[in-house]
Amino acid sequence: MLFTLHKMDITAENIESTIAEKFPDLKTVPNTLYIVSTPIGNLEDISFHALYILKNVDMIATEDTRVAQILLNHYGIRQKLVSYYSQVENSKLDYITGFINEGNSVALISDAGTPCISDPGSILVNRCIEEGINVVAIPGASSLIHALVLSGFKNDKFYFHGFLPQKKGREKTFNELKDIKENIILFESKFRIKKTISELAKNLGNKEVVIGREMTKKFEEIYRGRLRDIDANIIKEKGEFVIIIMNYEF
Repeated sequence: MLFTLHKMDITAENIESTIAEKFPDLKTVPNTLYIVSTPIGNLEDISFHALYILKNVDMIATEDTRVAQILLNHYGIRQKLVSYYSQVENSKLDYITGFINEGNSVALISDAGTPCISDPGSILVNRCIEEGINVVAIPGASSLIHALVLSGFKNDKFYFHGFLPQKKGREKTFNELKDIKENIILFESKFRIKKTISELAKNLGNKEVVIGREMTKKFEEIYRGRLRDIDANIIKEKGEFVIIIMNYEF
């Protein structure tokens, strides 16, 4: 079915009535974990479905409650929060699954983008599946996909690795990447971006590369070229990066 929504000014005051009017069939289900994608940098990059879930679940599990509060305050969401970051993933499992098994619903969000992609969440999702808890994913922003579609590369095959090891296992990983025949996608931080580009050029050769900085954000930038030809001095060491190396041509 094709339908059009006119541009609307969504505020904390009118979000609930707008959703009720436009999407009356939305609801939350008890005994359910919702994996909710949230904006990476632009607060408008979130669906009505995601806002409804966040506003109506019994609790939100989030990487950093302070970061989550920025989004939640913007849309007037006042749900109970519990911190769920990598260091406490295992210790919070019983608490969160126990809360869900009491008949409640929980939304899992990360600081930005889609949970479980180089962010906490997979352990919780796996535990919920083992316990027969209903798991529902609410799609949304992903820096991985955002950079991929901007690359201009043929993308029906790709290999996503995430962050490279900082020290132990780094050389081994580069050797493994040499055998990959699909486009390679990596995440990298501002602290290691220049070092990583240099090491990729040394290990993988002078392949075409697209480097995305601060995907979806105000200062988003795309660098294009070949690994050995990219001028590292023009890369701003701010924010987070998505690196896409072309291994798969048209």
